[in-house]
Amino acid sequence: MPVQLLKIIKDQSEIPLPRHLQKEHLKHLQEGCDHTNKYIQGIVVLSYPLTKLGDGTDFFKIVLQDLDDLCSRISSINVLIHGKMAQDCAKVIRHGDTFIVAGFKVVESPTAREDGRHCCHLEVSEEAGSTIYYIDTKPRTTTASETTSIAIAPQYVYTPLNCLKDGTIVNLYGVVKFFKPPYVSKGTDYCSVVTLVDPSNVKLTCTLFNGNLDSLPKIYKIGDIVRFHRIKIRQYNGQMQGITGAGFASLTFDGTVGAPVVPRTSSRAYTFTDEEHKAIEELRVWAASNVSTSGPAVKLSSVQPMLFFDLTCQLVGKAKVDGSSFLLKVWDGTKCPYPSWKVPVEAKDLEGEKVLLRQLRHLTVDILVYDNHVQLATSLKIGSFLRIYSIHAKQASADNEAVSHIEFHLHGGTCYGRGIGILPENNLDVKELKAFLESVDLADGQNMESMTSVELDGTSGDFTDLESHLQRCQQLPVTVLTDHQDLNNTELRTIMNSTAPQQYRIRAKLRTYKPQKLHQSVKLHCSKCNSLQEVPDGDDFDFILQDSAITAPNPELQNTSWYDSVMWTTQDQKRRKIAIHFVRHDELLQQPEHTLLMMEGGTLKEFWKLTKRFKCVIPVKSTEDDLELLDLSAPFLLQGNVKYYGCKQCSAPKPVKNLRFIAAEEHPSWEPTEIAQVLGIELLQYVFIMKFTLVDGTGAINAYLFDYEKFFQIPASEILTNSFLQEKMQMTMNTLCPPGRKLGDLPWLECFIKSYNVRDAKKHQVYYQIFDTTVAEDV
Repeated sequence: MPVQLLKIIKDQSEIPLPRHLQKEHLKHLQEGCDHTNKYIQGIVVLSYPLTKLGDGTDFFKIVLQDLDDLCSRISSINVLIHGKMAQDCAKVIRHGDTFIVAGFKVVESPTAREDGRHCCHLEVSEEAGSTIYYIDTKPRTTTASETTSIAIAPQYVYTPLNCLKDGTIVNLYGVVKFFKPPYVSKGTDYCSVVTLVDPSNVKLTCTLFNGNLDSLPKIYKIGDIVRFHRIKIRQYNGQMQGITGAGFASLTFDGTVGAPVVPRTSSRAYTFTDEEHKAIEELRVWAASNVSTSGPAVKLSSVQPMLFFDLTCQLVGKAKVDGSSFLLKVWDGTKCPYPSWKVPVEAKDLEGEKVLLRQLRHLTVDILVYDNHVQLATSLKIGSFLRIYSIHAKQASADNEAVSHIEFHLHGGTCYGRGIGILPENNLDVKELKAFLESVDLADGQNMESMTSVELDGTSGDFTDLESHLQRCQQLPVTVLTDHQDLNNTELRTIMNSTAPQQYRIRAKLRTYKPQKLHQSVKLHCSKCNSLQEVPDGDDFDFILQDSAITAPNPELQNTSWYDSVMWTTQDQKRRKIAIHFVRHDELLQQPEHTLLMMEGGTLKEFWKLTKRFKCVIPVKSTEDDLELLDLSAPFLLQGNVKYYGCKQCSAPKPVKNLRFIAAEEHPSWEPTEIAQVLGIELLQYVFIMKFTLVDGTGAINAYLFDYEKFFQIPASEILTNSFLQEKMQMTMNTLCPPGRKLGDLPWLECFIKSYNVRDAKKHQVYYQIFDTTVAEDV
């Protein structure tokens, strides 16, 4: 019986193994030592599909986690199972099972450097006299080779955040310190970001992907507690990060002391013991005095102008406004103390119960959501309960109004946790809100004076009339402050007479800016050495490709274990040889929109043609032993219309074959940052660099804009290849600084600027930089 299910006797903790076997710890394993009569025990945290080797032998790989030394870097090990044993184990071994193996062979692991596991792996087979014992986590049908058994709960071990090691897969608990509600990623999956803390006073940021929105953790507020099983730990820029992998699962709990300990999850099968119940209660007590919670969500009745706030509400109406914005009509039973903007839409376009919408017309507010939030907003069901995070209450006024009103905006992007969360009916906040809404007397709302809500007339809401819009901008700021709301405005004269470094909030006008040719404002920035460089000309890349095409592709480097290759010769006079290598995932080629490919011998035109169909393309050339990247004067990656470059000074290129580690992930994202990391490239970021001359009547200063995409809400990486974005940026600058206008007619900008010192051997200067400021949505 080489694969046996162990019998667990009630109240007996000792595992019934043959008496001659003694436990061996991973830290004592060494190649060449005698491990006869020894056994290794651990929890199965990862398993791979059953496959066949080149000679037809069945092969099954699992990863074991040692329970006795979780803080050690060698707390996990690869186990390679061959032959009939591989077949038997693939049928019965599951995540969470306790796995014991004796009669194993210790061999040096060729992947230890990359996966962060033990420097050796175990080879197991029936021919070598190996024996495997396992403890099942759930009841199943007993086979002939199994002994009598009863089901037991898996003994999960949870790792404190200060014991996390690069390359491990762990279980953990944490208190939510920050989170971004799920949003649609650049691929097809949903993404959520959560930062966790625990009593070890260490922080862990986790990036979670899943194609099913319900499978992501159901986090509703800061202070919630999560339990993650089988989360991958990776080190990036000196910080540990968590990412989803095979078998990832989560539970979420309300972090409020005294609240019912009820897990939120879409899974029907999970374990939760009395010990874990106790752990939740202890974390709640610790978090109550160590984690700053988000506090109660703001009610509409307490909204103030220029406030960013979270709102728990019910959706009663929705409508499409245009291609980049969507209207949500919501209420929370209280009345906004300020006149509120009603977004002009056609009645036929507004979804919702017409009678109810009319009854609630003085209690609802219109929230305009933008960009990446539109897809989720479109899918929301009327009547659902929502928590909308980081709504901007913006004070504004129409040209024909004597008084101002409040507009509610959910800006694009996910900064500061912006997003929309859908709350279930059994949520405590929803229960309280429903009870309150049912107590509201709608008859009182119908008798309110019409002045309680400003109905902005007009059917288009179109601001294409620039003259009218500029007049409005003369009184209203055309920029939005995204943080530091406690700062008061400071005159420029005071700033110029103050020492650096300091931060200020200002209200000023943009007298002039440089460069006037806006495409010249885009540079490449290295965050490591802080260098700036010009974006290379496309002709430079073409010349590099022509030089690399002189070396023909090496046939011996085609069709390897992790990519498939095709090669052909062009029919022109040059008779170029072109090779394309398609990276596989799970031994299969993926759909083009999910595929990374590498190309040798291609022209610039041929590369751009491939980027229109495939996820991303990497230019490579053949050497005697391997494929390698081109000179870093060329982009190391093309994705969409964007060329990604690496810093020559800070990059230490690694072998191209390192890409296979991303291909082995459950959901390879092929994101530029991840590709750059495994290839040893320090990624250069596209950035806007501009000089603004700002005036306020008391003085004038030159403030520099250093921005990736926040200020203009336009990615600097896309501006050079997208004529629409170029026009949008030019129109934005024409609004901020209208050509031909007198100084008194220019619009006001509200900005945050910070002063800093620059010294060299000869002189000392104070410079100013704009930060935490963005152009208003309607601009």
